[in-house]
Amino acid sequence: MGKYKDEDHSSYVRIARCVLFRCPEWRQLSARAKIFYLYLKAKYNGPSNRKGHITNNGSIQLHFSELKDLPELKSRKAFYGAVRELEASGWIKKTNPERSGLFRNPNTYRLTWQHDKLE
Repeated sequence: MGKYKDEDHSSYVRIARCVLFRCPEWRQLSARAKIFYLYLKAKYNGPSNRKGHITNNGSIQLHFSELKDLPELKSRKAFYGAVRELEASGWIKKTNPERSGLFRNPNTYRLTWQHDKLE
C-alpha cells in the first residue's frame, strides 16, 4: 500500500458545492457543456504537488468518440458547441488552437479553475 494509492485511483469528480449551488456561471451552462466539463475533469490527474508527479492540465484530451453515445453529445455539432460554450465562459482553454482538430493532432484542453474553486 502506497501513501497516495487512494488519491491516484479515485472514482469521483470533485466539484465544490459553492459552484453547484451558488455559481451563476455554472447555472448558465447548457446540459451538454456541463456533461463535457465533467468528463474532461474526470481525465484531470490532479495538481503536481508531489515530487515526481506531473499534472496533465494543458494536455487533457477528450475525443468525440468517447462521448458520442450520450444523448446530449451524440453529434459533432453538439460536441464542439459544448467546447465553444465552455471556452467562451472561461471554464476551459484549448492549448493547441493552431493545430487543433487536424488529422493526428487532437484537441488538448486546460482547466482554467476560473470559476471552479478548490476548497
